[in-house]
Amino acid sequence: MKTQRILSKALIGLGFGMLSLVVSAQSMKVTLSGAQEVPPVMTSASGVGSIMVAPDGAVSGTITTTGVEGTMAHIHEAPMGQNGPVIVPFTKTADNIWSAPAGAKLTDAQLQSLKNGNLYLNVHSATNKPGEIRAQLKP
Repeated sequence: MKTQRILSKALIGLGFGMLSLVVSAQSMKVTLSGAQEVPPVMTSASGVGSIMVAPDGAVSGTITTTGVEGTMAHIHEAPMGQNGPVIVPFTKTADNIWSAPAGAKLTDAQLQSLKNGNLYLNVHSATNKPGEIRAQLKP
């Protein structure tokens, strides 16, 4: 009887542990605009997407752009109002669609930056090489 109670408690604990892993995954909808670039860019271009960051730092997701011939897309590390280094380069997977590459993963320090609101996604163009449209990632 005691063994059954211990087993039941262990299974319940395991279930809550698995639930906490699912709950802690970060799913973010993004809307990119030139106004969010640093400095702001006057453009009619825009972008929308969905980015998922798993508890282990694995990154997945895509963004779709409109009105811009993108040359590159990345996740960068810097707070709103600042520019920072590339940490996850995206791959162009179709016209106007950019995707996180398989195996992309944030470090523990970058996961903390995400929690602090210090990661952003942007799309670069030939006209605006530092970035044409941007969105801060907000978990």
